[in-house]
Amino acid sequence: MKIKVGIVGGTGYTGVELLRILVNHSQVEICVVTSRSDTGKRVDSVYPNFFGLLDLLFSEPEIDRLAECDVVFFATPNGTAMLMARELLDRGVKVIDLAADFRIKNIEVWEKWYGQKHVCPELVAEAVYGLPEVNRDKIKKATLIACPGCYPTSVQLGFLPLIENGLIDLGHLIADVKSGVSGAGRKAQVGILMSETGESFKAYSVAGHRHLPEISQGLEQAAGCDVHLTFVPHLTPMIRGIHATLYAKINKGSGDLQEIFEHRYADEPFVDVLPRGNHPDTRNVRGSNRCQIAVHQPENSDTVVVLSVIDNLVKGAAGQAVQNMNLIFGLDEKMALGIVPLYP
Repeated sequence: MKIKVGIVGGTGYTGVELLRILVNHSQVEICVVTSRSDTGKRVDSVYPNFFGLLDLLFSEPEIDRLAECDVVFFATPNGTAMLMARELLDRGVKVIDLAADFRIKNIEVWEKWYGQKHVCPELVAEAVYGLPEVNRDKIKKATLIACPGCYPTSVQLGFLPLIENGLIDLGHLIADVKSGVSGAGRKAQVGILMSETGESFKAYSVAGHRHLPEISQGLEQAAGCDVHLTFVPHLTPMIRGIHATLYAKINKGSGDLQEIFEHRYADEPFVDVLPRGNHPDTRNVRGSNRCQIAVHQPENSDTVVVLSVIDNLVKGAAGQAVQNMNLIFGLDEKMALGIVPLYP
C-alpha cells in the first residue's frame, strides 16, 4: 500500500516544492492539499506545471480529513503546525513540520524569537530535529519531525566536521550567509520584489536573526559546550539558493581538513565534498536535494573557510522533509530525490 500524504499549506513555495517531489514518488499517494485562499480550485489550475500529474482540489485544513493520511506535512507559517499536531499525532498520523514550531528545545527562547506563545510545549521535547546527517537513527523512530531551517542546514553541515573533531576555536565562529528571495516566502511584500532586490545586495537582521538560536543549538549539541557564533544573513538578487561562507580559527595539529570532511560525509547521499581548491556555485545544486561543500585554508593560515551551498527550497526545506519521510517509513532515503540540479 502507498503512503497516504497530506500537505497543509499547498500554495507557498515549500508546499509547491513538496508537490513537485512527491508526484514522482512511487510509494506515495497525495490525498489532501490544503489552502484557505484557494479552497475549491484545482491544484493544476493554480499551478499549471502539475497539469496531467495531479487530480486534486485545494481544500480547507480539516482535522478529520487530514487524519485519514499516514503523514501530514506542514508547509505553513510559524505557529500553525502546533495548533493541529497533537490531535493528528493522537490519531496515529506522522507529522513533519517545515516551519519552526518544534525546532528549538528551549520554549522561552522560541517564544522570544518568534514573538508568540507556544501552545503545545510538551511536544517540543519529543520532536526529532530532522537533519539526517546528524539524527538519522532517531528520525527512523520519530512520529514528529522538526525540519531544519534553510540557513541552519547549510551552516551546520559546513561546521559540523570541524566541531565534532575539536578542530576549531568555538568562541569565534562566523557565518556569512546569502539567500535568494524565495527564502522570504510567497507573499506580496515590496522588499522582496525582484524589481527591488535586482541590481542590489544587502545584509539584514545583523542584530539577531531568529535562525541564530537554532543554529547555535545544533552546533552546541555537536560540541557538548557553548559556542559563540556571529551569523549575518544577506539577501541576494536571485530566486533560489543559499551560500554560506563560514570562518573559524583552527586549533594546532588539526590534520588534513579535506580528508576530515571527506570522511565525515563519505556515506551521506546528499552531501558532496568537492575536490581541493574548488568553489561551489548555488546553481550547482539548484532544484536538487544536494549540499555541496568546499574547505579552504587561505595561505596556510590558522583560519579555515568552509563554503556550503544548498537550494533553500529543497535541501533547505521540502527535499529534506521528504528525505525524513522516507526514513520514517523505512524506504530508501534517496527515493524521489535523485533530482539532477538544473543547469544553467
